[in-house]
Amino acid sequence: MSNSSSIRHFLLLALADTRQLQLLHFCLLLGISLAALLGNGLIISAVACGHHLHTPMFFFLLNLALTDLGSICTTVPKAMHNSLWDTRSISYEGCAAQVFCFVFCAATEFYLLTIMCYDRYVSICKPLHYGTLLGSRACAHMAAAAWASGFLTTLLLTAYTFSLPLCHGNALGQFYCEIPQILKLTCSKHYLREFGLIAVSVCLNFGCFVFIVFSYVQIFRAVLRIPSEQGRHKAFSTCLPHLAVLSLFLGTGTFAYLKPPSISSPSLDLALSVLYSVVPPVLNPLIYSLRNQELKAAVWRLINGWFQEH
Repeated sequence: MSNSSSIRHFLLLALADTRQLQLLHFCLLLGISLAALLGNGLIISAVACGHHLHTPMFFFLLNLALTDLGSICTTVPKAMHNSLWDTRSISYEGCAAQVFCFVFCAATEFYLLTIMCYDRYVSICKPLHYGTLLGSRACAHMAAAAWASGFLTTLLLTAYTFSLPLCHGNALGQFYCEIPQILKLTCSKHYLREFGLIAVSVCLNFGCFVFIVFSYVQIFRAVLRIPSEQGRHKAFSTCLPHLAVLSLFLGTGTFAYLKPPSISSPSLDLALSVLYSVVPPVLNPLIYSLRNQELKAAVWRLINGWFQEH
């Protein structure tokens, strides 16, 4: 029986057993991380530099891109390091930092997606009050609330998780540190505290989910009342990127954490973990840029300006 006080490092799940596959995974992760950095970096630069994009929707999109950058920079570099150097080890402090950063980015992203849902609701259901309800000060306050809520939620979850004694070794069934895997190593007599920890997180997330569902019910009702088909299509198309990003974020994460134990397997768990932790930061910029002509034009102007300067 080991105790958390004697554990100085954790062992992460190896992405591959052979050296060739490890190097292949390193190259794949390098390509994915560069794509995420490029896509989100272009969105941040385009929104920051394009004065015509200084609107609530693009302001929240900039914040979303920042969380995506934080998420990809938290999990992928360590996985690349382990694949390149054929190791599985991560220090106890490094694991705690990785948990904190990843949960902070994920929680903040969910809160930002909830706020972006409110932005779409006001835009479609209360267009005459859009400037009043979503002024620059209100947007700044909402974004600050999302980051602060994400920080406080993460601080609570991380502090509780790493305060639990560990009695089942130090091997994690994941390629990065995450709370469910660490909870599996805790002593059985602390299950009640684990339940309380999970309950707090579920209540916060469920509240956001109910708000999102209610908002989209109102949005769909408002869109269906628009007399012209072209007007309905235009109104609904502004919600498609947000719906796609939200579905990708919630769908993969929910299935990964709530799937039936009967279909669980190490390979499936690994594939799902990559799907909800690595793929969204890469696809989110693509989803928004492809569906939004203003953003696409701003990104191309930014790229052309850079090439002309160099």
